Amino acid sequence: MTPQQVAASYDELADRWNSDDFPRSNGIGQHERALAFAGIGRRALDVGCGSSGRIIDLLQSRGYAVEGLDLSARMLALARARHPDVTFHHADICEWVPPHPYDFISAWDSIWHVPLSQQEAVLAKLLQGLAPGGVCIFTTGGLDARAEKTDSAMGPPMYYSVLGVPRTLEAITRVGCLCRHLEYDQHPEKHLCVIAQKI
Repeated sequence: MTPQQVAASYDELADRWNSDDFPRSNGIGQHERALAFAGIGRRALDVGCGSSGRIIDLLQSRGYAVEGLDLSARMLALARARHPDVTFHHADICEWVPPHPYDFISAWDSIWHVPLSQQEAVLAKLLQGLAPGGVCIFTTGGLDARAEKTDSAMGPPMYYSVLGVPRTLEAITRVGCLCRHLEYDQHPEKHLCVIAQKI
């Protein structure tokens, strides 16, 4: 699937993500752990922010000026209605250039939709986009090797790709960051939460 096709699938899911049925606690505990590694909040970025606004709410409550980025136009329309004070970027993370460094970056359940051929470059872009001491939390598939797949588990077709745990850790180190935390947070599912910090 192309990024544009992934965006179309998320357009179909946007209202579900924005509804009261969406589990607003999803990923919040993990973000609390990541924030414990961070210093005083200034700028934060929510990559694949979606429409629920839960991560933006958390970061704002910690004093961050938050920006959101998403590929789905429908997700962003709902996000803007929920948070009219937030700057949102409608862009493909593969092509988007961060306008300034960030002290905290969240890429929760988002960058695994990036084409496999661009996974490493996108991860490097996010980590290099951190200010010194900045923290990035992201999720990936907890597999041992590179892989990609397309399925319809959420309804519309969706593409996923992962570097594999060893290569992900190598990519973090290569750009001058440390892995502060790695957790299979939904075991036995292979949902992997990673917290990295720029040194």
